[in-house]
Amino acid sequence: MDSFHSFVPKGSIGLLQCWVDELNIRIKVSKARRTKLGDFKVRGSQMSITINNNLNKYSFLITLTHELAHAFVFKKYQKNVKPHGQNWKLEFKSLMFNFLNSDCLPEDILQVLSRHMLNPKASTYTDLELVRVLKKYDQITLFTLSDLAVGDSFKVASGKIFVKGRKNRKRYRCVESATNKIYLFHPFAEVFKVL
Repeated sequence: MDSFHSFVPKGSIGLLQCWVDELNIRIKVSKARRTKLGDFKVRGSQMSITINNNLNKYSFLITLTHELAHAFVFKKYQKNVKPHGQNWKLEFKSLMFNFLNSDCLPEDILQVLSRHMLNPKASTYTDLELVRVLKKYDQITLFTLSDLAVGDSFKVASGKIFVKGRKNRKRYRCVESATNKIYLFHPFAEVFKVL
């Protein structure tokens, strides 16, 4: 499973993975950066995208699609077009159109994002209405692990996402979503419930 799968709405995973495979691009979920949500780079013949791990699943989807649009434009035109010019705008609109439905996005985001996509900007954060509606889904609340039910998802301070499992004698067996590795957590470990 690719590292981004647990960060996006389930209804978007299949198509995103098709694009990643078609482009043969590496996707890396990185620690949060203050100056950007994601980026696209080319080193030699290898294309890569990094996306911040602190984004809610809808912001992550929009950001990943934004960066994939850069990759498709690069594949077609190399460096012969502007990074956020008309070619990128058309590509981004075309890709995002696939997710403008209730299987991928809640109604309030759909309405605002549909307007935003009429003339997308280089940064989502220039559209204050879109930022406001996306921020509503950033709500992550601090709990102790024992407050959560088995099967609940949670984040730790590093940004990794886990699913709470059954309790051993003293600790809970939890599965990291990105790697399927099992980690043991103290019942009173402070975690952020993923809502």
